[in-house]
Amino acid sequence: MVRGKTELKRIENATSRQVTFSKRRSGLLKKAFELSVLCDAEVALIIFSPKGKLHEFSSSSMINNTIERYRKNTKTLAFGRNSVEENLQLLKEETATLYKKIELLEDSKRKLLGENLDSCSTDELEEVEKQLERSLSNIRARKNLLFKEQIDQLKEQEKNLTKENIELRKKSEMLPLKLSTLPKVQLLPQLMEVETALFIGLPEPRTTNV
Repeated sequence: MVRGKTELKRIENATSRQVTFSKRRSGLLKKAFELSVLCDAEVALIIFSPKGKLHEFSSSSMINNTIERYRKNTKTLAFGRNSVEENLQLLKEETATLYKKIELLEDSKRKLLGENLDSCSTDELEEVEKQLERSLSNIRARKNLLFKEQIDQLKEQEKNLTKENIELRKKSEMLPLKLSTLPKVQLLPQLMEVETALFIGLPEPRTTNV
């Protein structure tokens, strides 16, 4: 005979309800014990009968230890959930504040570009004008600084070139002195090399005496 499935609802008959409670309680306590032994789990079970009688099971020596451990864990979890919710709320507020700042900056940028000025009052237009003047002043100061740095660099280059020119002149003035100290036998090839190096142009035509 196939056993019918019991419908999960309150048993109206008091006697049947008490019998079912006793059977299911015993089965539940047995399952709790098996779970603690087979899986080495810490299990605590508390049951109050309809008349208020306490039935309990604990895999440890004291059920109060298990209950205290449960309370600590639930507090930690609750604190973690509250912290996450608080962080999310703070992030939402910071995001909203940043959006407002971005909108203000965009509006200020458009005004500085000369856009959306129809809704501006006289005071707002004067403030925009002051901002533009301050910006122009900063731009001019930066430009003058760059010009000064470029001028200083050119002056330094000019100084280095002048120094090199002076050294080249000294070397060119010392060249005749070196040539005069050479013997005539050595001087002639040197002079010929100098004259050859300095001659520029076509060779003169040769004339023959008839």
